[in-house]
Amino acid sequence: MAALVIADHDGAHLRDTTLKTIAAAQKLSGEIDLLVTGEGVAAVAAAASKVAGLRKVLTAESPELKAEIAEDIAGVVAQIAGGYEAIAFPATSSGKNAAPRIAALLDVSLLSDVMEVLDAHTFVRPIYAGNALETVQTSDAKIVMTVRTTAFAPVAAEGGSASVEAVAVPAAFPGARFISEEKVVSDRPELGSARVVVSGGRALGSKEEFDAVLNPLAEKLGAAVGASRAAVDAGYAPNDYQVGQTGKVVAPQLYIAIGISGAIQHLAGMKDSKVIVAINKDPEAPIFGVADYGLVGDYKTIVPELMTALG
Repeated sequence: MAALVIADHDGAHLRDTTLKTIAAAQKLSGEIDLLVTGEGVAAVAAAASKVAGLRKVLTAESPELKAEIAEDIAGVVAQIAGGYEAIAFPATSSGKNAAPRIAALLDVSLLSDVMEVLDAHTFVRPIYAGNALETVQTSDAKIVMTVRTTAFAPVAAEGGSASVEAVAVPAAFPGARFISEEKVVSDRPELGSARVVVSGGRALGSKEEFDAVLNPLAEKLGAAVGASRAAVDAGYAPNDYQVGQTGKVVAPQLYIAIGISGAIQHLAGMKDSKVIVAINKDPEAPIFGVADYGLVGDYKTIVPELMTALG
């Protein structure tokens, strides 16, 4: 069984999520190919060729693929899918967008958010916002899945010697075109791969307060900034910051939740963090149910004290 992994990258570097997806695919096959899509991806492909365990790296380049238009990514994957029994995406926004289209084109079921691979057709995935796990078995001849990367350790980024080959790119899908994008530019670590995450909730009251409380603490800890959906919906933080069932799933070494009550949707995105610290004035807040350390009190008092203690 050969498997194809779709690379997650920023145009210059391969992301850690790709290495973790390769680890999941290795449980299905000893022959793993990596597809790098985008425009001007030679550097990414060169780095990918050194990843341990890859047979070859395929590149597909076009302006539409640079914009990560799901229909165009699906078109590339569908035309080469015949050579693979399994196709795996990281469960990122892009992966979740393209994978269902590929599954539909191939007329197979989509296995989403795979957390464990038991055998070639049996998988474990979360349900009910992560409060339960189900074991599913598929009879489809071809596997299409998204991988919850927080559940897998990354393969080594060095030690491989895969060949690099270009693949043909079909005509752009006429029903979708790229208009514009707005990116959050930050010197801080990326939220999905950060070792420390500081998140804020609606209790902070305003964007100004959110920034004034979280940014200095994040700078002090070298942390990424996250937010609950309520804080994002209120305009305190951009969508890229959202942690939860409908946002990003993170599992840092340290997760600090400030003014977050702990709705089930938010817990689904962060409860696998190694150490969870919760700051909330409500002692009955659900966040304390998953926290390793809970501080009951006003964040306006506790966070300055924490900053002082950190020096």
